[in-house]
Amino acid sequence: MESKKEKTFKFVVVGGGIAGVTCVEQLSSQFASEDVALITAGPHIKAVTNYKQVSRRLEEFDVEEKPSNVLEEKYSNLTIIHSAVKSLRTHTHCVETADGRVFGYEKLCICSGARPKLLTQENPHVLGIRDTDSAQEFQKRLSKAKRIVVVGNGGIALELVYEVRRCEVIWAVKDKAIGNTFFDAGAAQFLIPSLEGDKEQAAAPCKRQRFTTEEPAPDAAQTFTADEYSRGQNPDPVESGSALGPDWHRGIELQGAEQASRRVSVEYQCEVEHIFTSEEFLDSSKQTPKPDSGSWPVYVQLTNGETFGCDFVVSATGVVPNTEPFLHGNNFLLADDGGLQVDDHMMTSEPDVYAAGDVCSACWEHSPLWQQMRLWTQARQMGWYAGRCMAADILSEPIDLDFCFELFSHVTKFFNYKVVLLGKFNAQGLGSNHELLVRCTKGQEYVKVVLSGGRMVGAVLIGETDLEETFENLILNQMDLTAYGEELLNPDIDIEDYFD
Repeated sequence: MESKKEKTFKFVVVGGGIAGVTCVEQLSSQFASEDVALITAGPHIKAVTNYKQVSRRLEEFDVEEKPSNVLEEKYSNLTIIHSAVKSLRTHTHCVETADGRVFGYEKLCICSGARPKLLTQENPHVLGIRDTDSAQEFQKRLSKAKRIVVVGNGGIALELVYEVRRCEVIWAVKDKAIGNTFFDAGAAQFLIPSLEGDKEQAAAPCKRQRFTTEEPAPDAAQTFTADEYSRGQNPDPVESGSALGPDWHRGIELQGAEQASRRVSVEYQCEVEHIFTSEEFLDSSKQTPKPDSGSWPVYVQLTNGETFGCDFVVSATGVVPNTEPFLHGNNFLLADDGGLQVDDHMMTSEPDVYAAGDVCSACWEHSPLWQQMRLWTQARQMGWYAGRCMAADILSEPIDLDFCFELFSHVTKFFNYKVVLLGKFNAQGLGSNHELLVRCTKGQEYVKVVLSGGRMVGAVLIGETDLEETFENLILNQMDLTAYGEELLNPDIDIEDYFD
């Protein structure tokens, strides 16, 4: 990078998603007389709106796309540079953008998010949904579609399958149950009827159960038909625009070209083996799809032996940290998942370079009740904390690991139910040393508590349970609950009063 630096900033942040914007806001407000720059490829940034502190650890907020000049108007010391990053030279403290400009920095924070792991590159029949542009492209193609195949079992797949109407959906998941990232099989079974779109039935509490192994959902495909009818994730400034918000499907009509309102078939425990064009499919006489009328533009062969023709395939199979432009010529340590390793001050292995959000991997010793998941909430928390750490370093002040990393907490919506996840909500890393308490009222609520050694270490709350604050406190204070046994989830006992 021989070219002359155009300008040197005190702080440079790369990425206009939640982590980057939160970091920039923190720095711009704390150092009002210092120059701060945000480098972002797209014209829009992701802003946190309607922020609400639900409890000490739980927060709810909306994510909105706004023109980036909104930020510049708010902070006079902020410069927004509209370009992708081409390369980084950590030894000379400068960043080169795709349009050939070079900027110096004193402290840099990389918030470049993650990019979708596409099933296959360069296939016109395979669409990855990641940012606003791809969501609009999806809407356009869906309007003419009669059948799509959705591959993946994370947040975007869950929301998509629920929101699509007037188009048959074949949903291929590699697990034994839907929503494996967020739920166990029990919660999945609670949510499955939502895909049938049945009318609400009067709710009666079902039998409470205590069990130590989770029952898998049946492996068979299930088909739902009905006449009647939210990441987590962070942005990708290098290849495209910012990632979608949890309510990305709001305000766009996700309707296909079929008459029946909703029809979803789930294919469990399978992945995509091969994708054929219609020509390739006709040539390989071995293939026998399900009896279909007419021919399809693309055919998907699954590892369970089934082959389906469809109008297009949606690849919603997770993300990989977007480290690409930063690695060449530098000595970043990477985690096993490909993210930039950061310590408990969000610092990478390169001096004066920090990282936050989906691009980084938290490589400090975690609290026993926290785990990293590439979600909106963590992007916001990491961006905010990274900004504070950069400030503390400049001011030579000590800083402790923020308390948001003590307890994993996430609020979202799936299938129109409020979903709260706390601590080791899926018994992550507990082996067989745990037991579960479950309370389920069909169509109304699903409550699961994870206990280890008599103490609550995690919970899943689906529906309006009003238990999140009580459970958060019980998890944090690690009170021995052995004496309460199954009464802990007795619907006739007001547990909130009990533990106030």
